[in-house]
Amino acid sequence: MDDIYPSLTVNFCDSSRPAMHLSLFSDYSLRVLMFGAAKGDSFQLDEVTDAFDISRHHLAKVVNRLAHLGYLETKRGRGGGISLAMAASEIQIGRLVRQTEDDPAIVECFDPGTNTCILNGACRMKGALSEALNAFYARLDQYTLADLTSGTAKTKLRAILLHP
Repeated sequence: MDDIYPSLTVNFCDSSRPAMHLSLFSDYSLRVLMFGAAKGDSFQLDEVTDAFDISRHHLAKVVNRLAHLGYLETKRGRGGGISLAMAASEIQIGRLVRQTEDDPAIVECFDPGTNTCILNGACRMKGALSEALNAFYARLDQYTLADLTSGTAKTKLRAILLHP
């Protein structure tokens, strides 16, 4: 991914902010898929950029990647558009986030190529953070796109995203 999408990070000191957040790329990926599920039909990239007020350039990269991963189908030309490539019930959120997070290295010692921490191998923090990250993904594995976008949620999403 490009450097314009910050990576998954952990903030140990500032308790006023969430301790962990996804990259913008993952965030945008989830939004595009939620838009597609809410729409329930093919859509144009401009519809998503208008709904979320996000750069068309950024969303084009996201759509391209999601199509490459098999989540979206894209058709060019007259009658073309973007649509979900599978049922929303088949799109697992944990898998999607794993595929769109380009750098799950929470702290330096997770990346052997750049690790310079003198505590590596002596400290148990890496193991604890690894367990926490695995628990995070395990929890996301319990959800599908349909879980996030069906029932009353779909009605609310449609009202917000699909302007008549």
